Amino acid sequence: MGKTTRVLTLAAIAAAAGGVAWALRDLPAQLGAVASGARAERMRRSPQYGEGKFVNPVPREILPDGAMGAAFKELIFGQQPRRPKGVIPVVKPAFPAKQDGDLHVTWLGHSTALAEVEGVRVLFDPVWSDRCSPTSFVGPKRLHPMPLGVEELPRIDAIVISHDHYDHLDLASIKALARSQQAPFLVPLGVGAHLERWGVPLDRIVELDWDESVDVRHVTLTATAARHFSGRRFTRDGTLWASWAVKGERRSLFYTGDSGYWGGYKEIGEQYGPFDVSLIQVGAYGDAWPDIHMKPEDGASAHLDVRAGVLIPLHWCTFNLAVHAWSEPVERLLDEAAARDITLAIPRPGDRINIDALPAVEPWWRAIA
Repeated sequence: MGKTTRVLTLAAIAAAAGGVAWALRDLPAQLGAVASGARAERMRRSPQYGEGKFVNPVPREILPDGAMGAAFKELIFGQQPRRPKGVIPVVKPAFPAKQDGDLHVTWLGHSTALAEVEGVRVLFDPVWSDRCSPTSFVGPKRLHPMPLGVEELPRIDAIVISHDHYDHLDLASIKALARSQQAPFLVPLGVGAHLERWGVPLDRIVELDWDESVDVRHVTLTATAARHFSGRRFTRDGTLWASWAVKGERRSLFYTGDSGYWGGYKEIGEQYGPFDVSLIQVGAYGDAWPDIHMKPEDGASAHLDVRAGVLIPLHWCTFNLAVHAWSEPVERLLDEAAARDITLAIPRPGDRINIDALPAVEPWWRAIA
């Protein structure tokens, strides 16, 4: 090998290594932080904490015996259309300068939603990144653009996180919101360690255990139970997960976050319901993880259990996270809602829904499914 060839080879290797290093530059921060000190001590005092981690109120099984092989086979050989055939319609929402006392919900895709409850704006699980992944080049990629940029959001009063998985807690979005908004971040126990590492001021981080509440103006937000798990690293359950009850003086909503179905929804309905609307996870389910993500029929049951009026489905359409067909969650939910007399609103990404003046359900997804 001549000198010139050696130099070019070394230069290529150096450039490749530099490219990898650049691509992975945010990985340590993406992994978040492990709680310590007073935060960790508070976590250990939680009734949900035992044997060094958080636990579910009922046992949870991930990947039952034989499930991984079956899921891998389905992933490789399954014929389900897991991506839309056409462009997903996206609507740019318009928010009035002067808010009223009504209840509106704007679905922005996946589990990101902006609720307006009696003039108080609550942003749930904000994810603006192109991938829900610790890296920018590997991992589930967004199937549609966000309906608006972070900088185009109206003034937000509370930013709520359900748990620390990458499709619900997004580093870039948290940093952008910390810069552009003044709202507090409401998170389950332990999740504050991630936010603190990412530069969110401590006085804007509110960590709650299940059944603990905080008032934002005249609206009460309560972290409620869920059946799920957590983790951004190679260990699980180091931070808590939660659903959320939002109660104003007259209007209310329930947000599931991610959860398997369980009897606790009836208890939530008895203690905090009824609700005007529920935002329910209905997608990314599978036989390999039966206890952590609800199927559409389970989502309908959860909606009825918490005693909600209108059901808006979440956790579908935006990212391909399971082996079922792209549109299967809403098709199954439509059938279940008809059988159980449930009122649905199925918005396009960006649609701002007035809960008191619901549009007719238009199956907009069928043209591209």
